[in-house]
Amino acid sequence: MRKGLRARHAEIPELTTRRLSIYLRCLEILDAAGVETVSSRELADQFHLNSAQFRKDLAYFGEFGVRGLGYRVSDLKTQLVEILGLNRQIRMAIIGGGNLGTALADYTGFNSSRYRVVALFDSDPAKIGTTSRGGVQVQDVRQLAQQVREQAVDIVVLAVPAGAAQAVLDQAAEAGVQAVLNFVPARLKVPEGVRLKSVDLKVQVEALVFHLARLEQSEAASARTPTGR
Repeated sequence: MRKGLRARHAEIPELTTRRLSIYLRCLEILDAAGVETVSSRELADQFHLNSAQFRKDLAYFGEFGVRGLGYRVSDLKTQLVEILGLNRQIRMAIIGGGNLGTALADYTGFNSSRYRVVALFDSDPAKIGTTSRGGVQVQDVRQLAQQVREQAVDIVVLAVPAGAAQAVLDQAAEAGVQAVLNFVPARLKVPEGVRLKSVDLKVQVEALVFHLARLEQSEAASARTPTGR
């Protein structure tokens, strides 16, 4: 059961929207297993979540569930799908027909009932006309604006060399794209009206390497410390 109006987008913390996606995946698992109702505590225990945070995140969008009974899994899943804007298929275009771009074009997570890669672009004549392993054809990036309109593209994914990223981002903005997922390790000036999210795999790996180095230093220090008698 849900009461209240959907909260305005500007009022929602970004971390909350990320957690909503995690909650949706958990609910999909429960729904597939035939679970009909779940409490916030049961959900937290099974999926290692914070039950208080879960209730707080949902409270941005109204009142859900029934006191004493918990949440109806299928209903809450449907409501989260609506809140996240996933009640229609999201159409994506990838710019960059290299190894990363073609791998993303074939990624099953981008080709499902909720997402679909509808176009793949590059400027290299040697790549134009070729296809990914999954059968997505590489088109000339000069056709971007036309394809954005004809294919009703919602999100553009950048997978180009760093030196070309800004020009390609500007081209996407001029084509009317308002949402960009960036895999290029470069600092970009984001055009007005465009929301950009960057995924820097190298930064994530280096964060793990830093953690490993700290562990090694700690272990080395412990080994040098004499034990008392």
